[in-house]
Amino acid sequence: MTNEFEILSVKAREVLDSRGNPTVEVEVKTKNGISRAMVPSGASKGKHEALELRDNDDRFLGMGVRRAVENVNDIIAKNIIGMDCREQGEIDELMIELDGTENKSNLGANAILGVSMAILRASALEMNIPLYKRIAEIVGNGTFILPTPAMNIINGGKHAGNDLKIQEFMIMPTGANSLGEGIRICSEIYHTLKETIKKRYGKNAINVGDEGGFAPPLNKTEDAIGLILKSIHELGYEDDISLAIDAAASEFYSNGRYILDGSEMDRNDMIGFYSDLISNYPIISVEDIFSQDDWDSWIEFTTEFGKKVQIVGDDLLVTNIKRIKRAVKSNACNALLLKINQIGTITESIEAAKYSLKSEWNVMVSHRSGETEDPFIADLVVGLGTGQIKSGAPCRSERNAKYNQLLRIEEELKEEGKAEYMGNIL
Repeated sequence: MTNEFEILSVKAREVLDSRGNPTVEVEVKTKNGISRAMVPSGASKGKHEALELRDNDDRFLGMGVRRAVENVNDIIAKNIIGMDCREQGEIDELMIELDGTENKSNLGANAILGVSMAILRASALEMNIPLYKRIAEIVGNGTFILPTPAMNIINGGKHAGNDLKIQEFMIMPTGANSLGEGIRICSEIYHTLKETIKKRYGKNAINVGDEGGFAPPLNKTEDAIGLILKSIHELGYEDDISLAIDAAASEFYSNGRYILDGSEMDRNDMIGFYSDLISNYPIISVEDIFSQDDWDSWIEFTTEFGKKVQIVGDDLLVTNIKRIKRAVKSNACNALLLKINQIGTITESIEAAKYSLKSEWNVMVSHRSGETEDPFIADLVVGLGTGQIKSGAPCRSERNAKYNQLLRIEEELKEEGKAEYMGNIL
């Protein structure tokens, strides 16, 4: 007799992400239908991330993922067909064992993650509950929190073609009364910023980067912040909006020095640089402000500023529980940027979030610069109850897919009388 929750088939294919590069899509068939998941990809990758398996041949300029697809279809599928789709932890652990490497370089983190995501979605389908409620059930979370979005509206670094070194300049609607209101406010600021940039730099300057933010011809950090503040002021949203930055400092670090805003800086210079920004502007969150292995700088900065701002580890932590534990023990930061493809399974992602929250850290669930139309992380952030999501500008459908799903979830939770908006993150 067939188990009601039995996995009947697993199939992967090569599809395209938001940059037109191949990525992995996985379908899991169960009694009540097919559940799909698509895997995102980053541009500015931390060197400690789980390995995204690429073909490195002539197809797609070496970016093909046929090997990862074959690993799903030929290896993973035959080992998990017939299992109960509700056994998320058991299935994820089996895939880790099948891979047998520390960084999932055998089967590929993109192969493993696609299956992990699709399995979770399949279990929600079979249990006839929304994905976010299924995640909350696994986590043991009884409170649904709608997240404060961090919207990247000016792009620099690897996400843009300008000379800004800081990779992301974000707005966060910390003073909004609801998620829907926060998204509206951010959208209004985004469109006002577009007109400001167009008037000052011309229509070519309003082209958007990988995450939907604008990439005006700037080379100074404070010039980008100034443009954003002008747009906020024009609309009268000074009390509703806070700022955040993602420096992605590993990208402008070399031989113990940082090259930023035309200057070569050491640790003390960088701490002074960030200190001035925090003092002069309404910045409440700073991410990847030092290189991924510059632990001493992280620790010194957190000691001085950890009670004033959210200090987010991305490349530093790569959603890896071992690195998170080291950072907690050494007080290297006070928040995790959770990217599911950095670690490669949903179970490990949940473990990373739970440990971080238990350690009294904040957790921001994040997209990648190479995204898909899959809104998975919208359900994930509500299910985890972390209260923060980073999914780019209110532009490009692969970004808005997440915000639109959050609006649907907000509507549903309001009808149930359970909608709670995170608001201020500090």
